[in-house]
Amino acid sequence: MKSDRYIAFDVETPNAANDRMSAIGITVIDAGSITDEFYSLVNPETHFDRFNIALTGISPRSVAGKPTFPELWQHIGSIMGSGVLVAHNAPFDLAVLSKCLRAYGIDWRSTVPYACTCQMSRRLLPQLCNHRLNTLCDYLDLQLDHHHAGSDSRACGEILLHHLRSGADITPFLRTYDLLEARTCSRTRPFGKKN
Repeated sequence: MKSDRYIAFDVETPNAANDRMSAIGITVIDAGSITDEFYSLVNPETHFDRFNIALTGISPRSVAGKPTFPELWQHIGSIMGSGVLVAHNAPFDLAVLSKCLRAYGIDWRSTVPYACTCQMSRRLLPQLCNHRLNTLCDYLDLQLDHHHAGSDSRACGEILLHHLRSGADITPFLRTYDLLEARTCSRTRPFGKKN
């Protein structure tokens, strides 16, 4: 895994259980630039809550005929494993990923390195009234179609790039997520340092 490759991702969920995806967006950042983007609706094979439909605009009709998570994972698994995962409010998105992998019995990896752009922004932009994705996009003049996973992942990637281009060191923000336990387990050691 390259230390300058980041995989910004965002998921939408169909209901309050937050254990399945109805959409995923992925934005790949390599050597300081966005190099690839991916978006797909996902058939969660479960029920939708009215709240989630209103929030995301995704309904059972939207996902009819769309790939299930295991079908999609055959395409995106290698992308997700190719860099440091990044999300805005990352523990949420990582928990959904963890639960999807477990629900479908997909054996991927036990832990992943990650960084959270919400946490980074709290430290690096303390003057803001809050650090929600839409607030940061307004402040940084980034386009956002909020709660569209493709747009949200792109915005997350752009926020990360803003911090990196402003001279921020990502090392203090690196964490390790335990996908088996669905929780953050530690800070991640800087690349190149041994135990």
